[in-house]
Amino acid sequence: MDVLSAIHGRRSIRKYTEAPVAASDVRDILAAAMAAPSAGNAQPWRFVVVDDRALLEAIPAFSQYAAMAAKAPLGILVCADLTSEKYPGYWVQDCSAAVQNILLAVHGKGLGAVWTGVHPMKDREDGFRRLLGLPDSVVPLGFIVIGHPAQELAPQDRYDEAKVHWNGW
Repeated sequence: MDVLSAIHGRRSIRKYTEAPVAASDVRDILAAAMAAPSAGNAQPWRFVVVDDRALLEAIPAFSQYAAMAAKAPLGILVCADLTSEKYPGYWVQDCSAAVQNILLAVHGKGLGAVWTGVHPMKDREDGFRRLLGLPDSVVPLGFIVIGHPAQELAPQDRYDEAKVHWNGW
């Protein structure tokens, strides 16, 4: 799959089969995440892979938009370790780039995923902090729910000329 096909063909998948995600696929997905750019090459990202059924089922109690986690085989919590930042505050961009790489890698593997927001919602941050025992220096940015798709969504052309400005507003 070429990169433009991956970008335009990727969709948010919220329904999954019960099939587990292979450990080799998880490793490849995480390697793609860690290939993202980061400010000063600080790579502040940290990842918590969640495949324990009880943990996945507990997530919707504090993160309502991650309800599909209860029936998914896997999730990856993308976090930042603030002690590893070179340029404070850029962790959001750094971790967001890692999330996008995860989404594209998942799609490239023939799997499906959806990015569910955590930061800056304190209740969601605290929920993941409690559930997964995150240290105080670690901030969760987003939870990516992953699995074998049980739905197929067609690519969409979202280009909107009205949102493009050349050489000024």
